[in-house]
Amino acid sequence: MAVDVLLGLQWGDEGKGKIVDVLSPEYDLIARFQGGPNAGHTLEFNQQKFVLNTIPSGIFNPKTMNLIGNGVVIDPIILKRELDGLKARGFDPVADQKLFIARRAHIILPTHQLLDAASESKMGVGKIGSTLKGIGPTYMDKTGRNGLRVGDTQLPDFKARYQKLVDKHKSILAHYGEIPDFSEKEAAFFEAVEMLKAIPQVDGEHFVNQYLRAGKKVLAEGAQGTMLDVDFGSYPFVTSSNTTTAGACTGLGIAPKQIGKVIGIFKAYCTRVGGGPFPTELENETGEKLRAIGHEFGATTGRPRRCGWIDLPALKYAIMLNGVTEMVMTKADVLSGFDTIYACTHYLYNGEKIDYMPYDISAISPEPIYEAISGWNEDLTGIRKTDEIPAKLTAYIQYLEKHLGVPVKYLSVGPDREQTLNLMQ
Repeated sequence: MAVDVLLGLQWGDEGKGKIVDVLSPEYDLIARFQGGPNAGHTLEFNQQKFVLNTIPSGIFNPKTMNLIGNGVVIDPIILKRELDGLKARGFDPVADQKLFIARRAHIILPTHQLLDAASESKMGVGKIGSTLKGIGPTYMDKTGRNGLRVGDTQLPDFKARYQKLVDKHKSILAHYGEIPDFSEKEAAFFEAVEMLKAIPQVDGEHFVNQYLRAGKKVLAEGAQGTMLDVDFGSYPFVTSSNTTTAGACTGLGIAPKQIGKVIGIFKAYCTRVGGGPFPTELENETGEKLRAIGHEFGATTGRPRRCGWIDLPALKYAIMLNGVTEMVMTKADVLSGFDTIYACTHYLYNGEKIDYMPYDISAISPEPIYEAISGWNEDLTGIRKTDEIPAKLTAYIQYLEKHLGVPVKYLSVGPDREQTLNLMQ
């Protein structure tokens, strides 16, 4: 058996959580491989809405196990809040023995969040748009080889290890100015660590590979999007982890040859949260209309998302990096009512027409070159059969497939899990 990978092809917020939820009955294990509680995966079903930050999106399928992999950074306070919220609504993945955590996953400390805020404040107008969840500083400690891991919570000297790292953080914070009082957050942290110790901790790399050897199906779930990858995204306006298929290998402990299908998710248009380049951004009434109709506000932060037309050079780039084998188009319903929609097919970059993502996109803004496409006026939200899809939407899908060279297998026409169509059935 191989590990299938599901990830975002844009700047995040593509609807990954919803599609993982839809596909989870086909898998024995859903394994989250990177990111932290800066992710917000929104799931809707049975007139209920859930936002998951750390827990994999297969948690609502009764037969599917879920793993928080070693590539994820975990805030115990947020994870406890997430689990408490699920329990209050009738879901208890810990009691149901459906949730596992990799011992090698790193832990976010309260002082990581203080460092995040201090660093972002110091950058002023050049700030990257951090969610201030402490993600970057935690990954910095991971690569600096002095972070704390989930498995450390079981060691007798955990508090001493914690204090050593906090003292390091305090010395850094002193350079930024006054060190805020975080005693209340620290107390909540240690309370949450006790909860963390109650969740089954596993050697994630062995756990996943045992599933594979047993002939079971595994889906690796990504967070954020390809264009936020720390190596290949719009650096420095990126996240702090590898959001691409390669990140699934290092974030779960699986060999590259074990990768099966790569399912890429993209919106019928494009959005971005935070600072950084966004070639197709619409800073006008059309952009505002997309934001309003699409409810484009961050699931975790509530921040308004920047909106624009679909960007084909960026999508081609993401498809190449990830080895995408099939795609899912979400939020097609948001474009209903636009007489004409547009697709960016090329950039005008340094006076040259190109169809690829340049290295210095953050320094030199490429000008998008668009093709106009006839829109559709039909309401898509009630569609449940493929033969009900408007002809003009079908033409748009075929147009994208022709340019991108990968088939669109699923189409999402609304936020509920039932509003998902398999185009290949």
